Amino acid sequence: MDKDPRSLPQILRHYLVNPLALGYLGVVLAVCLWVTIDAVSASSSGDASFAGLWAVLATAPTSMVFLVAGPVGLIGIPIGAIVQATALGALYRYITERRVHTSETGVSNA
Repeated sequence: MDKDPRSLPQILRHYLVNPLALGYLGVVLAVCLWVTIDAVSASSSGDASFAGLWAVLATAPTSMVFLVAGPVGLIGIPIGAIVQATALGALYRYITERRVHTSETGVSNA
């Protein structure tokens, strides 16, 4: 059984550097920035806000595993974002490499 000689950073780069994964990470970053701005503005008014749930929902279902840990569970948001982006990147790679492979062999999907 041959093992893949690539290291973990190389594997992550392979799956994370594509338009789908980077777009998802951009959306998660935008949501987290919005949540931060909302938290800062709500803290001055004394109002509570449920905006933080959007960051958890944007990285669900992976981030929801960490919710039982309480405030320490916020580490689930970046972990969830990386896991979800890696899954989306793997799907993107699978679809694009399959399309290239079928066009090289002359096999039609029609």
